[in-house]
Amino acid sequence: MPRRTPRTALDRLRTSRRLPGFLKTASVCVLIAGLLSPLTQTAAAAADVTASNDYCGGQCSDILPPGENGNATLAQILLNQLFGTQPAHAEDQLGPYANLATGYKGLTDATINTFFNDASFGVPSAQVASTEKPAGRGDVTIVRDKKTGVPHITGTTRYGTEFGAGYAAAEDRLWLMDVFRHVGRGQLTSFAGGAAANQGLEQEFYRNAPYTEADLQAQIDGAVARNGARGQQALADVHAYLDGVNAYIDASDSGRYFPGEYDLTGHKDAVTNAGTIDHFKVTDLVALASVVGSLFGSGGGGEVNNALSLLAAQAKYGVEQGTRVWESFRERNDPEAVLTVHDGESFPYATKPADAQGEALPDLGSVAQEPLVYDRTGSAATTAARNASTSAAKTTLSSAKRGMSNALVVSGKYTASGHPIAVFGPQTGYFAPQLLMLQEIQGPGISARGASFAGLSMYVELGRGQDYSWSATTSGQDIIDTYAVELCQDDYHYLYHGTCTAMDKVEQKNSWKPTLADGTAAGSYTMRVWRTKYGPVEYRATVGGRKVAYTSLRSSYLHEADSIIGFQMLNDPDFVKGPQDFQAAAQHINYTFNWFYADSRHTAYYNSGDNPVRAAGVDAEFPVWARPAYEWRNWDPATNTADYTPPSAHPNSVDQDYYVSWNNKQAEDYSAAAWGDGSVHRGNLLDDRVRRLVAAGGVTRSQLVQAMANAALADLRAEDVLPKLLRVVESSPVTDSTAAAAVSRLKAWLTAGAGRTETSAGSKTYADADAIRILDAWWPLLVKAEFEPGLGSDLYSAFTGNLPVDEPPSAGHGPTGSHAGSSFQFGWWSYVDKDIRAVLGENVRGGLAERYCGGGSLSACRDILLSTLKQAAGMTAAQVYPGDDQCSAGDQWCADSIVQRTLGGIKHGRISWQNRPTFQQVVEYTSHR
Repeated sequence: MPRRTPRTALDRLRTSRRLPGFLKTASVCVLIAGLLSPLTQTAAAAADVTASNDYCGGQCSDILPPGENGNATLAQILLNQLFGTQPAHAEDQLGPYANLATGYKGLTDATINTFFNDASFGVPSAQVASTEKPAGRGDVTIVRDKKTGVPHITGTTRYGTEFGAGYAAAEDRLWLMDVFRHVGRGQLTSFAGGAAANQGLEQEFYRNAPYTEADLQAQIDGAVARNGARGQQALADVHAYLDGVNAYIDASDSGRYFPGEYDLTGHKDAVTNAGTIDHFKVTDLVALASVVGSLFGSGGGGEVNNALSLLAAQAKYGVEQGTRVWESFRERNDPEAVLTVHDGESFPYATKPADAQGEALPDLGSVAQEPLVYDRTGSAATTAARNASTSAAKTTLSSAKRGMSNALVVSGKYTASGHPIAVFGPQTGYFAPQLLMLQEIQGPGISARGASFAGLSMYVELGRGQDYSWSATTSGQDIIDTYAVELCQDDYHYLYHGTCTAMDKVEQKNSWKPTLADGTAAGSYTMRVWRTKYGPVEYRATVGGRKVAYTSLRSSYLHEADSIIGFQMLNDPDFVKGPQDFQAAAQHINYTFNWFYADSRHTAYYNSGDNPVRAAGVDAEFPVWARPAYEWRNWDPATNTADYTPPSAHPNSVDQDYYVSWNNKQAEDYSAAAWGDGSVHRGNLLDDRVRRLVAAGGVTRSQLVQAMANAALADLRAEDVLPKLLRVVESSPVTDSTAAAAVSRLKAWLTAGAGRTETSAGSKTYADADAIRILDAWWPLLVKAEFEPGLGSDLYSAFTGNLPVDEPPSAGHGPTGSHAGSSFQFGWWSYVDKDIRAVLGENVRGGLAERYCGGGSLSACRDILLSTLKQAAGMTAAQVYPGDDQCSAGDQWCADSIVQRTLGGIKHGRISWQNRPTFQQVVEYTSHR
């Protein structure tokens, strides 16, 4: 059976798998000849537009694989499928990005742009590839550079600037934008095909954001009304942006150079050009924003799963000790956790109350997940379709949201130049085309270059201004609570403030039929969500024998558009003039992110999100009763607004010696929703390296890139846990030859740096391949053998539901799926670390409530480790890496490799594994306005 079971939502999007069969038809050559309409814009002479408002001195760089061009005509798709040819600028950033893995050791400041793009403002005249006046407008020009084809949009009016941004977005990402507006509306299968993967994807997001058209419009109206002149400007910008998008749709339709996926999915006829590409409207952008926010900026949830594992712990140990055991595994505020704000300042949030109030824990065995899909017909009723639904629900209801993204920022006090240095960016996965797109926007009130999510690029969302740069990582603090609403009359009425109230039924009916892109047989289903004032229903259960529905209330629910104001401010050179202004802008972003800033003099950090003020005594970890006493303070269900913690209560800092973030804990006493913020976290890989650089002083850009790149190849388990495991194993002589040989290989790997690195560039073979295979096989075996006997199978299973055991690059079972790059975010490394240190007799701050390995006996623990090590050493590469849709069994390098998951018709090759941001900046400003 194939090993791969993807968990990243976007990995499951169905792509044009039927193309090879289609390509065998005799009409291919005719189609190619007829459809090779000239897309390329004529290179034109242009004035040197290198900007005078650029204070980076040529020291700003960025990269975003695979390439800027994410659109391809039908002819280009066919040529790619037949011969592997790539449209211009479709993958010219993939090679430099991939090459850093083997080239970083010899990096100097002078060679950084061998692996990155020059992110200076403007385009030197010799580098201008093309210029255009979109739709013939005189108030905006789009210049594209020769190297990467990035659009540099310059407007003389605000409307023209945003029109150009929309036009350029559609030129580069129209198909992707269309896909995601349908994902956000729960209409993907009707649009792109009924593959099981597409079914799972639309179900995942619809469960989180089951919006009606009226809901989407109300969010726009509310965001505008609450933000005065800035709100009005944002709405005007959106309308201008959409005018640009729709102008390109019309032009490409009449000129027949629109994305070929419209032909392949039956929306357009390749011969007659019959069919339509629907114009975009404002509510489409809210639907798009809901997808992005759900993927990367909505921390919380999982309270029902927390309750189930707590009950399992109490059943195993009794209430008092069971609670103590549960808390030790939860690690809400572990004293050994790596911190972003590490100066000792405390920011209490979602901490454990002294006397919890209002908890509504389910009766054992009573919890049932709320169905989402009804009335299945045809291919919607297959086993594959039902499995996709199960996977989607599991992902949606977990607190282990996609974290990803990292940041390394060093104060100028510790750099060679005296100016701050930053290397940072988001890990948004690897897709073709990429979810993000690069652009530069220059116009009245806007001056920025960087990356934005396709379809939301009226502003740069991550990038640089004239004399400052900013970036983000996912933070994951808890802005989602679970309420137990008491049922009355029937299963679809509930008590709200003492009144029996009907639930609101929201439905989306989808149907599909086979197309050239997706041959899935015809089918249909209805997605149905029951909504309450406390949010959508997720589970049914009983509490003390009373029937309840568990609902999920997210502070950003019905507020997907609110963050636009923060991004508008970040793009405004008249607003952001220093770190405090940056923090003020980030305060207007209601999604859960860590934001980082650097200019020529200062660094800064701010944690964003609408953190609700909970009622006294409410424990955010568990479901609570849906009663006035336990609601968010001053909560208004009509608008889903409440009191939020003030900006000063959010982790924030200016000019700390350095900042690191890899989705780790933000600050002391600031609890994250997901489990795993303990003594060993992938954030330690950055913190250890940057701390050493800062201690030595004289940090350079190349050194900070090297620190990131080295961490990107590190195996967290090997670097931070394996040495302690080997201390136990070697506490007595290892006499078994198999075990001894395995120990020798593992120690040699540690000596070599414990990285997952190729023997040479392009070899597709790891140095220390045997040691890597052994650890990949050993880790899940040792964790189970170490903990299950003490915890018991029920509690062990419940805890693995809260936190997966492992997440190596080759994992098909972790939250990020396979071939996704991001690794080592969720796993039991902290538990193993603390338990093994306790068995070794070391001091462990915030240790587990019990000792598990061998019951706390060093010799018994050693026996367990040796036994599982021998078992792992005997496993073949084919057993450890059993193969999937990308790789044959036993191909270790391929199992780890990164795949640009196709969201359209263009394919790209695999690259060697790196655990690093998808879009990344390297910046060091030389001066300030």
